Amino acid sequence: MAVTQRGGPGPGESGSPQHGVTAVPIWASLVPELAERVKPLAGTLVKDAIEAIQEAVPAYRQPMEGKFREVLVGSVQAAIMQCFEFIVDPRANRDDWLAAFRYAGRMEFLEGRTMDSLQTAVRVGARAVWRHVSIAGQELGIPADTLLTVAEAIFAYVDDLCVVAVAGYTEAQAQATGSYERRRRQLMKLVLSDPPAPQQSLVDLAAAADWQLPEELAVVVLEYRSDQHHLPVPSLGRDVLIDLESGDPCLILPDPGTQLPALESQLNGRRAAVGPTVALADAHRSQRLARQAMSLVNRGVLPEVQITWCARNLSTLLMFADESLVSHVAQPIRAAFADLTDKQRDRVASTLRTWLHTRGDINETASRLAVHPQTVRYRMNQIEELLGDRLNDPEQRFLMEITMHAWNNADEASAS
Repeated sequence: MAVTQRGGPGPGESGSPQHGVTAVPIWASLVPELAERVKPLAGTLVKDAIEAIQEAVPAYRQPMEGKFREVLVGSVQAAIMQCFEFIVDPRANRDDWLAAFRYAGRMEFLEGRTMDSLQTAVRVGARAVWRHVSIAGQELGIPADTLLTVAEAIFAYVDDLCVVAVAGYTEAQAQATGSYERRRRQLMKLVLSDPPAPQQSLVDLAAAADWQLPEELAVVVLEYRSDQHHLPVPSLGRDVLIDLESGDPCLILPDPGTQLPALESQLNGRRAAVGPTVALADAHRSQRLARQAMSLVNRGVLPEVQITWCARNLSTLLMFADESLVSHVAQPIRAAFADLTDKQRDRVASTLRTWLHTRGDINETASRLAVHPQTVRYRMNQIEELLGDRLNDPEQRFLMEITMHAWNNADEASAS
């Protein structure tokens, strides 16, 4: 029996595709008899489509039970029945169909499958359905050109299914990513809190953020930059907690020995200060020292380098932990050298600092300063006249060594 095609949209009807279905004009040219002939085969179509999907896509080779069965069977049924409706009425309501496939896409993400698996499954199922539709069409005597149009409509419909399902997938992915990142930022705040957070709170939030609590860690403070939101995020592995959103950007490295060597290549030009490796409960101390080191770099007290390591600058950090005390310790030396010219003061200070470092060894001091030992003796006599008996007092010598270590830095700190 020959069956003729229907015409396109009538007068006043729009032939343009509606949102979510690009194949409307193609459906409009198909014959409703085809849908009536194939519709009783719906159960067979669903069964064959699911078997084809499970055979072709490894991610779907699992028992047909629970949520997996509900979503897969429900999605295939919805797709097939909507296909029949479109053949009968190209402008059939599609709200339920759109919602079903957006939901299916969301569930695919939540079940841990990929978008590639999802799209492959849709296309494999469509080919299985098309085989039945093609046979039924030939039995109805539908011309080959019309069957080609049917195929075109079905596979355009498949593209629509993929678009809707992928939209649901990416929505779920974005929501999960946002929630995941929020949990990790909350975890950072908890890890860095002072006083330390209760252990159980850390355990619970770490589990929710998919982060294994380390026994030790190091905190890296990054310099704040107005363009930091546009800089690439350091790629140091998912175990590294990162906060680049706040005005005090930092990283938490649970495995400093492995992660720190890769740090410099990930900084994209910004400076960083690496706090000491500490126990988990002392994370706030590592952060505080790293902040202090970054502050001293910004003030010029510590050298302006790409990475400042607190472990290599502990004496300076110790001295500047209480700057008023540094000034107090330095005051007697400053007063003793006050009448010297700048050049004399620098020369005397350099000699005293080296002499203290060499434990009073005249020859070693002369070697380090590249001067004659007699010159060192002359300068030390001058210093002894200025400082009196302090050179013979072990505690005073210790305080002098601290003062000399930060001679220039103390000047800058007190002036700032």
